[in-house]
Amino acid sequence: MKKEEPSNSEDTQSEKNFEAAFARLEEILERMNSGSISLDESLKLYQEADELVNLCSKRLNDAERKIEILIKNRGGELALNADNKPMTQDFMPPQGAGKK
Repeated sequence: MKKEEPSNSEDTQSEKNFEAAFARLEEILERMNSGSISLDESLKLYQEADELVNLCSKRLNDAERKIEILIKNRGGELALNADNKPMTQDFMPPQGAGKK
């Protein structure tokens, strides 16, 4: 019998976790902005959102480090800008991203 391999790589699973966390943050934001929840519920949602922000931030920092590695020039050195910082581009989400 053929041995089954995992269907998701670690990077793919991490990306799914990021996407799920980000989607949950959007849900929390909508609920908190609705003005129809109690103070206690707001506090619970705020705590959950804080944990999700930390998770997303860590994942984005990890991705930035990987991108910096990929931006190395042919000599093996990291390509630096005028401020002696790694050359990266700001992330600009596609127009309409996150809109339903």
